[in-house]
Amino acid sequence: MIVEKLKVSLIAKQNELSKRLADIENDEGVDEIHQQTLQELQRIKQTLAMLQTEQYGICIECGKLISNERLEALPYSKHCFVCSENLEIKY
Repeated sequence: MIVEKLKVSLIAKQNELSKRLADIENDEGVDEIHQQTLQELQRIKQTLAMLQTEQYGICIECGKLISNERLEALPYSKHCFVCSENLEIKY
């Protein structure tokens, strides 16, 4: 099942990022890497939370299902392709 596979993958990535953060916390000059790692970790936590509430895979804009292909390519995606395109055009 794609959701279970994704969940295992996200938890592994979360553990890897947490370790990376611990390793780089005391290094100077790595602020950008630190911020990117924190942001990715936050996206993983949000996605895991959505998996728990069964909201994962549902577009937060239109409420339609996000395609499996999109979720496989962008597991943190909160928008379907159409809404994502519409949001990009707005901004």
